[in-house]
Amino acid sequence: MVSRSYSNLLELASGEPPSLGRISRRIPRIMTVPGIISDIDDELSESVCSDPSSSSSQKDRIIMVANQLPIRAHRKSDNNKNSSSTSSNGWIFGWDDNSLLLQMKDGLGDDVVEVIYVGCLKEEIHPNEQDEVSQILLETFKCVPTFLPPDLFSRYYHGFCKQQLWPLFHYMLPLSPDLGGRFNRSLWQAYVSVNKIFADRIMEVINPEDDFVWIHDYHLMVLPTFLRKRFNRVKLGFFLHSPFPSSEIYKTLPIREELLRAFLNADLIGFHTFDYARHFLSCCSRMLGLTYESKRGYIGVEYYGRTVSIKILPVGIHMGQLESVLSLQETEAKVAELIKQYCDQGKTMLLGVDDMDIFKGISLKLLAMEQLLLQHPECQGKVVLVQIALPARGRGKDVKEVQEETYSIVKRINETFGKPGYDPVVLIDEPLKFYERIAYYVVAECCLVTAVRDGMNLIPYEYIISRQGNKRLNKVLGLEPSTPKKSMLVVSEFIGCSPSLSGAIRVNPWNIDAVADAMECALAMAEPEKQLRHEKHYRYVSTHHVGYWAHSFLQDLERTCREHVRRRCWGIGFGLSFRVVALDPNFRKLSMEHIVSAYKRTTSRAILLDYDGTLMPQASIDKSPSSKSLDILNSLCRDKNNMVFIVSGKSRKTLAEWFSPCDKLGIAAEHGYFLRLKGDEEWETCVQAADCGWKQIAEPVMKQYMETTDGSYIEDKETALVWCYEDADPDFGSCQAKELLDHLESVLANEPVTVKSGRNFVEVKPQGVSKGLVAKRLLSTIQERGMLPDFVLCIGDDRSDEDMFEVIISSVSRLLIDPRAEVFACTVGSKPSKAKYYLDDTVEICRLMQGLASVSDQMLSVSS
Repeated sequence: MVSRSYSNLLELASGEPPSLGRISRRIPRIMTVPGIISDIDDELSESVCSDPSSSSSQKDRIIMVANQLPIRAHRKSDNNKNSSSTSSNGWIFGWDDNSLLLQMKDGLGDDVVEVIYVGCLKEEIHPNEQDEVSQILLETFKCVPTFLPPDLFSRYYHGFCKQQLWPLFHYMLPLSPDLGGRFNRSLWQAYVSVNKIFADRIMEVINPEDDFVWIHDYHLMVLPTFLRKRFNRVKLGFFLHSPFPSSEIYKTLPIREELLRAFLNADLIGFHTFDYARHFLSCCSRMLGLTYESKRGYIGVEYYGRTVSIKILPVGIHMGQLESVLSLQETEAKVAELIKQYCDQGKTMLLGVDDMDIFKGISLKLLAMEQLLLQHPECQGKVVLVQIALPARGRGKDVKEVQEETYSIVKRINETFGKPGYDPVVLIDEPLKFYERIAYYVVAECCLVTAVRDGMNLIPYEYIISRQGNKRLNKVLGLEPSTPKKSMLVVSEFIGCSPSLSGAIRVNPWNIDAVADAMECALAMAEPEKQLRHEKHYRYVSTHHVGYWAHSFLQDLERTCREHVRRRCWGIGFGLSFRVVALDPNFRKLSMEHIVSAYKRTTSRAILLDYDGTLMPQASIDKSPSSKSLDILNSLCRDKNNMVFIVSGKSRKTLAEWFSPCDKLGIAAEHGYFLRLKGDEEWETCVQAADCGWKQIAEPVMKQYMETTDGSYIEDKETALVWCYEDADPDFGSCQAKELLDHLESVLANEPVTVKSGRNFVEVKPQGVSKGLVAKRLLSTIQERGMLPDFVLCIGDDRSDEDMFEVIISSVSRLLIDPRAEVFACTVGSKPSKAKYYLDDTVEICRLMQGLASVSDQMLSVSS
């Protein structure tokens, strides 16, 4: 269990300034068993882990974190002093039934899951009241309020979230100060500060070994970094409820890498649609060089030994809440009123329900309605568009412009096509109660959701369930119980719910003619088809509700976090570049002292070194070895106790030329097909000489892909052909590589070759050739000379080097090396590998080799 004192120690150790806001006031900590324990200021926690005796609760505990708590709060007045709601001296609190966070809890079930909420209240609480409010919300609602100073909240929410992130994530580039917010460093700092305050509040209630943390939406995108920094094994999920833009849009953000790395500090990242996930993965590939793959249906991104899972599932609606509202007498009365107002007057209602913001496309919908009335005069006097305009969540000049444009178009349409008793557009811009909105759904013949960009939008789901109705509404509508229900939807292609509504008429909202045609199609469609479309939608929406969504996400989060206890974790990086390396417990960094000590006391040493990515950085333009590298290799080779080998995929001609100054250096070229034990010896082949007639088949295929993929080239070796695309567009190159791999495997199916892909290349080489073969051959050669190596060092960086590691590690049991030998299989970079050691980069590799060379030089000078 984490104490307050521990939280303070973390701040001191990290060197970060104290959080803004109310630091000194802390809420009581929560145990894993129900109940509250007192908060003792001067009691230091002995461990960040929970006491085993306190974790006996059978319930899973989830900490739900969002910008807003699912709580309604309002000031007491004389009229509600005796109210049954929970209250403090100045406030009355109650659940917000419309909050997604609260609806999720109903879907999970109180008997299985305990939920703690962390977030802000909509109302500002005076600092003198904050302690009492915190206590009441925690004890009564299990809510942990995050209090922010008004100025900080304004810069964080209305500033960075709404002026910069929200427009960019909805594809609005900041080309001018008026079009999306230009990046403002002070607003970004406020955003980071608020995320840190949220982390502090979570710290006060989290049991890090057992609790799950689920963070919601773009308001808290750097929060995973703060939590992962404090608890390397925290079980952390993040769901983005907004769109994620394409890489071309996203990379205009100056803090793009910080946000991506923060996302990747979660264990599971959720998106509404595959498009959003695809854009995120493309950003990870292009900006961080990360790769992803799908295993058994789950998409995962490898990030420093951790697998970050990607979840694609749109959120649903709360069926129970909607069905209960449909059963209200007030709903029935409102439905009857609307039937009398519209249906009994021979009018057909089209319905739009949208926030009054720039992305909901209200004006485009109105223009389409105008076009419908122009092109189909028969609709005049009969078709009414009721547009419910909900208050915008942001504020600013753009909201005012949308309002003015909407009022102007509505006025023009009604003046042009209206007549006594008939207004073609009815704009409702005053607050409606939920049951009133539901009544409009029940009566509307078609619902129009034509936003130009929206993360999800649950309006179509609500409409479908409302049109299903119930027995009492059937009576009000004059329908028999057995009458099939019907509904029609016209939805934008650019909203998150569109892919799940295959029976809807999908439109490009910018194409006003197409939207008008869709409206006419929805009105004229045959009744049986309307019924079939409705049935299909109802089956999906009623089963993929909010409870299903929440349960599925948490199930995947639990699956993703199972490996935590089996991995060794530690943090690297500073600030928002922080990330956690997670490795097998037996995998550790190679210690210079350890290997030098072993080197000094051994007398028969085998050293195998990869070249590209090991002695030479992959990104280097000039790949030839430096004079320093050649000096190091010569020093190692002069030691009569050493056999040193360069094992590379390069051609023997290139390697012989580069390493000509090293007479005693062994070289294995083309992944071991050619072998030379010393500079003055002849080249041998490790396998039987191969016929390269297959090149006549493979080369034309590779040339075709080279010509169509800018930045790619072909490397023609004696026994192999390689198509390289390291300078091509990463996404296009990867796509072409997969296609080329399939193409080559097909045309070379009857040839004695292997086709394989690696980091930025596709290679065709003879069967049976591998670096593992070189390792066997070298160890056998030493054994034939009457020696058993008592020191083996093998270093490599990519997949082809794993064969060497496997052979080296298994050689003790094969009696190819001394049973007491010191064996060092080392990979470059901390990543999953068959090697048991790692070094961070080529700089550390060169430093290690320099150290071993210095030892050899000292030993030679002493002996001479």
